[in-house]
Amino acid sequence: MRNYIDHFDRLNWDSLTSRIEKVTRDKISQAINREGRGGLDDFIALVSPLASLEFIEPMARLSHSLTEKRFGKAMRLFAPLYLSNECNNICDYCGFSLGNKIVRKTLSEGEILREAGLLKKMGFSNVLLVTGESTKKVGLDYINKSIRTLRPYFSNLSIEVQPLHQEEYEILKTSGLHSVLVYQETYNQDSYARHHIKGKKSNFEWRLATPDRLGNAGVHKIGLGCLFGLTRDWRTDAFFAAHHMDYLQKKYWKTQYSMSFPRLRPCAGEISPEITLNDRDLVQLICAFRIFNHELEISISTRESSDLRNHLLPLGVTTMSAGSKTNPGGYGNDDSLEQFEISDERSVLEVTQYLQNSGYDIVWKDWDESYDKPNELQSHPKLINAMNGNQKFTFAS
Repeated sequence: MRNYIDHFDRLNWDSLTSRIEKVTRDKISQAINREGRGGLDDFIALVSPLASLEFIEPMARLSHSLTEKRFGKAMRLFAPLYLSNECNNICDYCGFSLGNKIVRKTLSEGEILREAGLLKKMGFSNVLLVTGESTKKVGLDYINKSIRTLRPYFSNLSIEVQPLHQEEYEILKTSGLHSVLVYQETYNQDSYARHHIKGKKSNFEWRLATPDRLGNAGVHKIGLGCLFGLTRDWRTDAFFAAHHMDYLQKKYWKTQYSMSFPRLRPCAGEISPEITLNDRDLVQLICAFRIFNHELEISISTRESSDLRNHLLPLGVTTMSAGSKTNPGGYGNDDSLEQFEISDERSVLEVTQYLQNSGYDIVWKDWDESYDKPNELQSHPKLINAMNGNQKFTFAS
């Protein structure tokens, strides 16, 4: 089989939805007792409506136990660094959508270093580079140059940008790329078509095959997820995300995987969610994925409130963002448009103090054999000047 699309085409959305809705208590009890070792059959049981109604407490206890057994009380921290809000797509749920009348901004090399200096000053060594999808403004050359610019200062550089070709990912990997986040948004093709109206992102299959290209390129880590709120049958969406990840792990077994659970947040040109994923639903999702995959990295962003994030941490979360800004230049107080509104507005210091008081070890730098270059912060005057607010850059545009 050429890629995941061949597996995807064998599945029927309505049949899976019906199967999830008809799960029995015995199936859920079995899934919990064998700690999810029944694979996707167990996941179906754990994500079912009945599991939410009657089994949340035992699922939460098991999820907590499995997480501490595998990860201990360690929490990886990362920060998103938005490089550009330029986008050629029209997506009705995104603040960067082409149809929104906003001021567009793409950071120069000097501005990127200024943002990087501020993030280093906060303590970050794990950074996610984010752009809209514009091949002309923020295509391969821009992304590659940004990675090369930042690679000496951060131990881990990830990207969330437009899907690329395999050979393009291979180029970025050579430049220091560690991981790629590529959310399918929704696996329901009808819903996908309704929300992705124009642009290359409207190509469902091109996006769906992206993790295969990443696996073939040897990218160290792949991040998956759905945007919950776009599709009414969110449990079925979650199953497809689990099914996709299961396929990838078996085929690209040297690669690590992460899963995120973003819920639709207010943004410019916002739409009303087709379904509201409540807090209990989010708890169920995190527990179901942890029990299904004991090794999975689970990430929670500042989309969620501080109180909810605090309560979610023991249930399976291993990675979280802090002090996030979702607009280009946001850490330097630039007023360009945010992609979406954040909910947890605590400073990095407040988040780290909470984690430490709760007994967590904070992981700023996650060592890996791919980190083949030393951190040169102490010897690089440009970044030191950026941290001190004294930058005087003369880079060509």
